[in-house]
Amino acid sequence: MHTDFIPGPLDRSSTFYVAGHRGLVGSAIRRHLESEGFSNVLGRTSSELDLKNRADVFSFFEATEPRYVVLAAAKVGGILANNTFPVDFLTENLQIQVNVMDAAREHGVERLLFLGSSCIYPKFAQQPIREDSLLTGHLEPTNDAYAIAKIAGIMHVQAVRRQFGLPWISAMPTNLYGPGDNFSPEGSHVLPALIRRYDEAASVGRTSVTNWGSGSPRREFLHVDDMASACLHLLENYDGAAQVNVGTGTDVTIKELAELVARTVGYEGDIIWDTTKPDGTPQKLLDVSKLSHAGWKASIGLKEGIEDTVEWYRANVNRVRS
Repeated sequence: MHTDFIPGPLDRSSTFYVAGHRGLVGSAIRRHLESEGFSNVLGRTSSELDLKNRADVFSFFEATEPRYVVLAAAKVGGILANNTFPVDFLTENLQIQVNVMDAAREHGVERLLFLGSSCIYPKFAQQPIREDSLLTGHLEPTNDAYAIAKIAGIMHVQAVRRQFGLPWISAMPTNLYGPGDNFSPEGSHVLPALIRRYDEAASVGRTSVTNWGSGSPRREFLHVDDMASACLHLLENYDGAAQVNVGTGTDVTIKELAELVARTVGYEGDIIWDTTKPDGTPQKLLDVSKLSHAGWKASIGLKEGIEDTVEWYRANVNRVRS
C-alpha cells in the first residue's frame, strides 16, 4: 500500500507506456516526455496491440513491465459520431479502460494517469464547471454513452486508490486541438472540422460556408502540447482521488471561433449558420483552480495555436486522418 506516497520527479530512465501514442493527445504526450528526457517511452499501434483484447493487454504488461502509464487511448468522435454509434463508444472505451487498468494493477504500475473528457459533466452544470459537479445532473444526450464510459474510468482510478492504495490519478481535458488531430468530415471535433471546411473553401474560392447550429454555444480550447505539459506536471506534483480539470479557464463562442479560423486560413466568403442542426451543450468552461493550485497554467494562446494547427494541417493534408 502506497499510503505515504508523495509526488515528485519521475525517473526518466524508467519504462513509460503511453496507451494511444498515435492519437492527438497520446502523440503530444510522447513528444513531451521525450523532450523532457524520458529515454524509454513505449507505444503500440492498434495493429500491434488491440487494447480491447484482454489477454493481449496482460501479455504486453507482463513483457514490458512499465513503471508509469498514461491512458490516452480511446474511441473518440464529434456529435454526429457519438449520436450515431453510442454502443461502439460505450463498449470499446470500457474494454480499453478495464483491460489497461487491470493489467497495470496486476503488474505493479506505480503511477497511472487516466485521461477523460469534459463531457463527463452534467449538461447544465454551473459554469465554470468544478470537479465536484460530477454526477450532479443529466448528461448531454448526444454523447452520454461516451461520457458514462469516461466516468467509469474515473471511478476505476478511485477504486484502485481505495482498494489497493496506488497513487493513480485522473485528468479531464477541455476541448483539445493541434497537430495530429482528426480532420475527417464525419469524425472530427469542431475546431479541426472548421479548419478543414474553411481551408477547402478558401482554396477553391467558395463564396459561402454553412456550419451546424447557431454559433452561440461557448467552448474552451486547449492546445494539445499544453495538455501534454499538464499531464507530466500532474504526475509529478499532484496526488488525489478527484479528477483534475485541464483547460485554459477562458472560452469563446463557436461563431467567434469560426471567424478566427476563417481569418487564419484566408477565407473571405459568407459564414452561414444552419439553426435546424443541434448546438450541443450551451457552454462548457472548466474551473481550473485545482490545476492552478498544483502550479500549472496554459501557455499557448488560441490564435497562436490555430495558426500552428493550420500550418500542420496544410503540411499533412494528404495523410491526415480523413
